[in-house]
Amino acid sequence: MEVVLAAHAGFCFGVTKAVETVYEKIKEKKTNIYTYGPIIHNDIVVNDLKDKGVKVISDVSELKGVSEGVVIIRSHGVTRQVYEDLKATGLDIIDATCPFVKRIHKIVSEESRKGNSIIVVGSSTHPEVEGIVSYSDGPVYVVESPEEARNFNENRELNYTVVSQTTFNKNKFQETIEIFNNYGYNINIVNTICNATDERQSEAREIAARADAMIVIGDENSSNSRKLYEICKESCLNTYFIHTPEDLEMNIPSSAKLVGITAGASTPKNIIEEVQKHVRTNF
Repeated sequence: MEVVLAAHAGFCFGVTKAVETVYEKIKEKKTNIYTYGPIIHNDIVVNDLKDKGVKVISDVSELKGVSEGVVIIRSHGVTRQVYEDLKATGLDIIDATCPFVKRIHKIVSEESRKGNSIIVVGSSTHPEVEGIVSYSDGPVYVVESPEEARNFNENRELNYTVVSQTTFNKNKFQETIEIFNNYGYNINIVNTICNATDERQSEAREIAARADAMIVIGDENSSNSRKLYEICKESCLNTYFIHTPEDLEMNIPSSAKLVGITAGASTPKNIIEEVQKHVRTNF
């Protein structure tokens, strides 16, 4: 049986930067370390950081009475108000927001100031999207799917700037754009799906198309991992979504000649290697 590991599986640039920032602060052993929200959507990494003394906070009020420490903003970013509130604490703030996400903040801020309404294609409850929305100074809408785009009913005489969550499904984004165009909306499209996501999704789709079974490794809270699973499932019926090697109790067909493996942007390299080794050894 052949096992094919996607070349772009695992940590992306933004996640690597954020995680390394926290571990560097741990090594310094100088002060209390906080992350605003889990630094990435991966329980294994977050729990390891907690074991090393890093505290995860979900509200600025949790810092009340804290006079010394560093607060590291997660890779997904935070809302504009939260960022201002964090700065007001007087603590050392390190912004580890992914640079691609920061770029969207800038685009939304500039375009809304021009008078354009903003459409964000993505999940309304995802922290990245919540942050993006907050940078609009005017009307802003979140569209989660092509289906929602079909039901979108706003003023067609206005100008709209459309951006995307960095990890959104590229094909669904293009489908959503086509719907807005077909429905007569005047839209300025800024494709903000990051290159790493595009490469990861394209590669996963290609491997899944020729695989007899496909394994997607990622945390259940990871948006980009779930989208990889959706993409692979479209091409390979025997697609499995796992978190760790311990989840590998699956019924890979005995006739399988090729098993593909990919992983979300918040999956550590050691987990990917363990899964790959397990598959090669046991299937």
